Amino acid sequence: MIYIRNGRVIDPKTGTDGVMDVVVDGGTIIDMGTGLEAKYLSGSGAEKGTDASSGVSVIDASGQIVAPGLIDVHVHFRDPGFTYKEDIQTGARAAAAGGFTTVVLMANTRPAVDNVETLEYVIGEGKKTAIHVLTCANISVGMKGQELVDMELLKAHGAAGFTDDGIPLMNAGLVRQAMEEAVRLNLPLSFHEEDRTLIADNGINQGAVSDALGIGGSPAMAEDVLVARDCMLALHTGAVVDIQHISSGTSVRMVEFAKHLGAPVVAEVTPHHFSLDETAVLQHGTLAKMNPPLRTAADREEILRGLREGIIDIIATDHAPHSAEEKARPLTQAPSGIIGLETSLALGVTNLVRPGVLTMKQLLEKMTINPATLYHLEERKGWIGVGADADLVIFDPDAIWTVETFRSKASNSPFIGESLYGRVTHTICGGEIVYQG
Repeated sequence: MIYIRNGRVIDPKTGTDGVMDVVVDGGTIIDMGTGLEAKYLSGSGAEKGTDASSGVSVIDASGQIVAPGLIDVHVHFRDPGFTYKEDIQTGARAAAAGGFTTVVLMANTRPAVDNVETLEYVIGEGKKTAIHVLTCANISVGMKGQELVDMELLKAHGAAGFTDDGIPLMNAGLVRQAMEEAVRLNLPLSFHEEDRTLIADNGINQGAVSDALGIGGSPAMAEDVLVARDCMLALHTGAVVDIQHISSGTSVRMVEFAKHLGAPVVAEVTPHHFSLDETAVLQHGTLAKMNPPLRTAADREEILRGLREGIIDIIATDHAPHSAEEKARPLTQAPSGIIGLETSLALGVTNLVRPGVLTMKQLLEKMTINPATLYHLEERKGWIGVGADADLVIFDPDAIWTVETFRSKASNSPFIGESLYGRVTHTICGGEIVYQG
């Protein structure tokens, strides 16, 4: 049993926001409120972390926030095929350190997750970790965009959703087929929206910075045209579609319009896209290269509006580990992507909550109950209440820490050396303390 004392409990689903105690036993939240000490603690040794006579572990969360365990619907753990970058065990440890208790893996592995054998391998490795590791399967066979996988079979073997993230789907007819099947199976689809025929050099926004560097770059229109297509296909099919890692201000407005029309579209944004703009490439080089790229300050402002007004529903890291050797290549040759699990919450606190873009409850909504709902986990995950799963994060929103080292195998982050607000002190998953900082 774990007794969490005097924390500020914030739960976006129920609207809870107050100082109280939370009691965890057997993987479930069994009680919460004030005046519970007499019921669960004898008092002997409780101030030191363990109540001696009852054997209860006591966490003093005074001055800290107790929130639902964070849920990330967009991570790459590179396993199988690229485990020199990351593997499921190291990725899970990085997630726990960042306050995440549930993650959803993308399927662009080698082999791809387009078959039962690979799917069951990933799920099996995930069960060996201390957190909840779910995985998507691919939409198309071999991620070639030509033939649908057997979505029903893969769902039956545990696929949480479907995506070809990393490779955009260019065949609109295939996308419509996938949406119709996803509606039948009641699972979400996630789309990486970049028309590569419009891109000269991926990873860098086409604009002032790419011009200064003499690079062709990737224009916002490459994202915009596929976002528009898939929003309209979602409207007509009724499929629940996640527009991944949105970066363009125009795409934010298109999602807003699609929602107004009634399309069941959700949008996610990464911490790097709400924290940085294209000028970060001049300072950080390949550590600021990602797909889609960091765009203009005006695009970033529209992303902030989208977050503030609820157009963007989810914050997801797109945790994308690469080796130091790979990121040391020239800008046009280095792979795109950065890690993000261990800095995500702090970037939200620092760049969204403290400047007043979002309240703390709104930030947590986009990192807990909204992603839980997308993947049909909301019955027991993504919220705090009696009967909910004991997946929790405890963090100090006022503690300042410097980004230096990582639990991930990789360290490809433009935020190294930054001082951020919001330090995770405990992550609890399934009623067990899986990280203590």
